[in-house]
Amino acid sequence: MDTVATDTTVLVDYLLHLGDNALVLGQRNSQWCGVGPVLEEDLALANQTLDLIGQARLLYQEAARLQGGDATEDSYAYWRDAHQFRNYVLLELPASLPRVGYAQGDMDWGVTLARNFLYSALMVPLWDALQASRHEPLAAIAAKSLKEARYHLRHASDWVVRLGDGSDTSHARMQAAFDHLMPYTQEFWTPSDFERAAVEAGIGVDVAGLRDVWRATVSATLQEATLRDPSDQGYVPQGKNGLHSEHLSYLLGEMQSVARAHPGAVW
Repeated sequence: MDTVATDTTVLVDYLLHLGDNALVLGQRNSQWCGVGPVLEEDLALANQTLDLIGQARLLYQEAARLQGGDATEDSYAYWRDAHQFRNYVLLELPASLPRVGYAQGDMDWGVTLARNFLYSALMVPLWDALQASRHEPLAAIAAKSLKEARYHLRHASDWVVRLGDGSDTSHARMQAAFDHLMPYTQEFWTPSDFERAAVEAGIGVDVAGLRDVWRATVSATLQEATLRDPSDQGYVPQGKNGLHSEHLSYLLGEMQSVARAHPGAVW
């Protein structure tokens, strides 16, 4: 097998995984635009959404350059179905706590901030490590994204502490958010085939090796917030392998509707 072709396939898969994470979380966070709890936070989350969409664009553009043909950043975002996305399941979940069965409650600020915190606590050390990637364009994207991820982590951490160590109501809702989301973080530490190959090629990072750093960040913040560190046990999601919750298809349906209704349109 052609080693160069193999490396390119691995790199494209790895770039799409990183890009899908950023795009899907950006789409979820964008749902707060205009309905944030206060104007300042509405703008702060909108700014973080733009950061994430910007990261996804850079990663998709590089993947398209490598893949060639008719691949573009838009084709990755708008013309793939749910099973073709490689994002963590954590990032596609609605910004709400589940009620009975699969019924969802109203959008919950605590769920949004808990998710942003858990994800950003991973991406800060991951982007930092990816600055040493053998693929120079990815290393450059990592350097830019690291600055943004540090801000995202600081913003989410401040809110976790503020709500966790706030009123009895805010404490209970913040705890419920972490209890709900923590089991989904197991997917971080379960490597996919393309991640293993990327590490072997010197392109990617062994995310499992970042677990202690992530755990230290999470535990310290939860302790400051007077929150219990919840169990992460349960079913291990496999979004990286294309096995998603039912929520992703609805999210993509909303995000992709205009492009699919008017294929080839330019504006």
